[in-house]
Amino acid sequence: MMEFLYFPEDKTEYIPGLITLVVCIILAYVVFVLIRKYSKNEAQRAKEFEEEVMKKIDQDDHDKTYK
Repeated sequence: MMEFLYFPEDKTEYIPGLITLVVCIILAYVVFVLIRKYSKNEAQRAKEFEEEVMKKIDQDDHDKTYK
């Protein structure tokens, strides 16, 4: 019966696993940075939109008070 955990005597058998792990970590970091960048851009767009809406509301209120 084979053991549940397999620890190879030849440590070079770990290299493919380590390469895969490093590639996955790098990809995860790249995706994380891209999501942060997109989120920052969306937050800026939302802030600009909010300012535009608030100016329009203030202008409408101003127009109504002087009619």
